[in-house]
Amino acid sequence: MGNTLRDALVDEVRDLYNAEKQLIKALPKMAKAASSDELRAALESHLEETQGQVTRLERVFELLAEKPRGKHCAGMAGIIEEGAETLEEDLDGAVLDASIIAAGQRAEHYEIAAYGTVIAWAEALELSEVAEALTETLDEEKAADETLSALAEAGINEAATAGDGNETEDEDEEEEEEEAEPVKAAEPARVGALARSAKRRAKG
Repeated sequence: MGNTLRDALVDEVRDLYNAEKQLIKALPKMAKAASSDELRAALESHLEETQGQVTRLERVFELLAEKPRGKHCAGMAGIIEEGAETLEEDLDGAVLDASIIAAGQRAEHYEIAAYGTVIAWAEALELSEVAEALTETLDEEKAADETLSALAEAGINEAATAGDGNETEDEDEEEEEEEAEPVKAAEPARVGALARSAKRRAKG
């Protein structure tokens, strides 16, 4: 890494290039582990976006007259490692989905912060095309984060609490759970609709 802001920009772009490639390997595992169809679809959709983001970063390298070369992103590696540990734990259903969402949002927040920084640097250096390309990716990351939030808030977090204290619940509480089941059965369609709505708001 050199001593100029441009050098720092190139260094951060290389870090992001590696981070995105790490995610391309991690997202399919997260999607496969998800029990929610809507969560799985959201992760698979973001995998396609991430592949496009890698291509976009290669275009950024061209604009910077640099070779597309990554630099190991220790931050993303740590986030992915934590997520992998979660997948290895004995979690079921909505609890696992809630944990997958948490891992996904850690990755999104890391990228949102990183892209925000490189965009600011590109603008300061008057590299408008670079800034525009990076902003397109930033918008996608924000939309993905909002989609995950919508999925969690639409039912996954609530469903994840359903098993808490089951062993000590009395018959009345069990009856309340039975009454709640029809609501849970209707959740998938509602989750999908809210997730799509969140993504439209983020892109708007």
